[in-house]
This record gives sequence, C-alpha cells and structure tokens, in this order.
Amino acid sequence: MINVLITTVPFGANNNFPLELLETAGVNYLINPLNRKLTEVELINMVSDVDIIIAGTEPITEKVMENAQKLKMISRVGIGLDSVDLMAAEKRGITVCYTPNAPSPAVAELTIGLLINLLRSVQKSNYDIHSGEWNRYFGKRIAETTIGLIGLGRIGSRVLNRLAVFGTPRLLVNDILPNPELDHNFKLEWVDKATIYKEADVISLHVPLTKATNNMITGKELQLMKSDAVVINTSRGGIINEEDLYNVMKSGHLSGAAIDVFKEEPYNGNLSKIDRCILTAHMGSMSIDCRTRMEIEATEEVVKFINNKPLKNIVPSEEYDVQRQGL
Repeated sequence: MINVLITTVPFGANNNFPLELLETAGVNYLINPLNRKLTEVELINMVSDVDIIIAGTEPITEKVMENAQKLKMISRVGIGLDSVDLMAAEKRGITVCYTPNAPSPAVAELTIGLLINLLRSVQKSNYDIHSGEWNRYFGKRIAETTIGLIGLGRIGSRVLNRLAVFGTPRLLVNDILPNPELDHNFKLEWVDKATIYKEADVISLHVPLTKATNNMITGKELQLMKSDAVVINTSRGGIINEEDLYNVMKSGHLSGAAIDVFKEEPYNGNLSKIDRCILTAHMGSMSIDCRTRMEIEATEEVVKFINNKPLKNIVPSEEYDVQRQGL
C-alpha cells in the first residue's frame, strides 16, 4: 500500500475529486490532522512511513527527508519552491512536481483588489463606519498613478493585463530580462528597482523567494519610496522585511501596504498594529476554481507517478539551479 501524506490544508474542501483520484488509485492517504501549516519538527514526526507528500508551504528540509526513508515524490500544490530543499531531494532521487499555472489568475485578481482598496481607502472607511465615524477620503484612480511591478512572470504579467482595462497608468517594470512581447501590448518603462522605489505610487511584488530576493526590501528601500506610496506583496514572505515595514509605517511614511504572505505563518507580528496596513492570511490562490485546479493537478501528478506515466509538471532544472547556485 502506498502512503500519501497531504500536508496542505484545506484539501478537497470545495471539490472532493482529488480525493476520489487517490481512492481510485488505491492509496492510503492522510490529510494534515493539525489543520494548519506544519513546522519542520511536526513534519519530521509524520513522514517516517510516507511514500508521497502532497505539499503546501511547510518546510520540507533535508532533516525531513532524512526521516522519510520511503519518500519517492513531492507534489507541490502551488508554485513556490523555497520551502522544498531541491538539492536534498535530488540527492535522494525524490521526484518533485508543482502546479505553476493554476494559482496565477487568483493571485493576480487579489493583487488588483488590494491595489484598489489601498488607492481608495476602502479599509479605512469600513473601519471608521464600524467605529461610528463618517470620514470621506480622497483617493487616486489607477489611470492617474505610476505603478511599479517587480517581477513579470506568470502572475506579474497577469496583473499587467488586468491593469490595462483601467486606462493608461505609467508602468514601471523590472525583471531579470525585458520581455519584448509585453512591449507590443503595453507602453512599459524597463527600469531598475531603485527607480521603481523612488517614482512609483504603487509597488507590487511578484518574485520568488530566493537568496537574492530574501530581504530585498528593507528600511532603506522603503524610505526611498514616496511618502504617500503603497506597497503590495502577494508573492512570498521574507521579501519585505516585516519589522522594517512596521517601523517605517509607524513613523508615518507610506500611505498604505497590503501583505498576503509572511516570513512566519500564521502571522502575529507588529504590522497588525498599523491600521493602514491590510493583512490577509496567504489567500492569494484561494479562489474556489484556482484552488481546486491546483489540488487536482497536484493529485493527477501523483497518480501518474504511481502508474509510471509521464509527468506534466515536473520541476525544471532551472529551479534546481537557483538553489544550487544560491541565487
């Protein structure tokens, strides 16, 4: 009997087809009994007899794999791979798959929602009325702002496409390499990050967490931003230094921020004391359709692996190179 540990939760909550796939394949599966993100120690204690992990963002480290002698596959529900030690998996011959496209539409739409919320002070007005106050805030329209996007991959490019329907904001963009295809559809200004920090009214992050992007935005970068700028992070926790963001916002700098991802989750840090900082519980991919698609795709890879069929979304060598080279 093949043992599958499903660490990501919720799983099968809105559509039980992924569970039906596992049952049809005849595997023995266990869904994370703690119903929250697992710590490394908790995961170590669960994997001794596990053949396959259907994973979320919990740390699947070398120590975890050392205690999972039967582990043959990790199928990641999502796109980020910073939580998986790919070098340790490679060394042990453990196959790693992911679902790179499924979460992108939902994350892009949440980003747009947070952007509008910040520009029009939706959260502030809601809080005021619930507190018995009536305040009307001036805001900005998207078309009248300068928007800086750092990262134009699967999610950043979708944010760009959705912004187009609001008019013609000035668009400052930064990525590893300029994308000529995007230039055909948008009037983009390819600039360095410092220019985005200094000139953008809205700064939205869409990069993976790597050694190069960890602590990419600290107090120094935040102070470069306009006093009334807003910053959005729906990519990965750890890219913005959370304590620096708290201190900068506490001083009155920045008119708002929206953070969906945190270095440690669940988050209970100081940013919760800043009213103009919107905090959401890593919900970027949590639309019913995208979450369901992620779960189905990850499970389909598991069934293919069990039946020795070709895998569709095996992690490419470039992702291993990122960790191998410490990028």
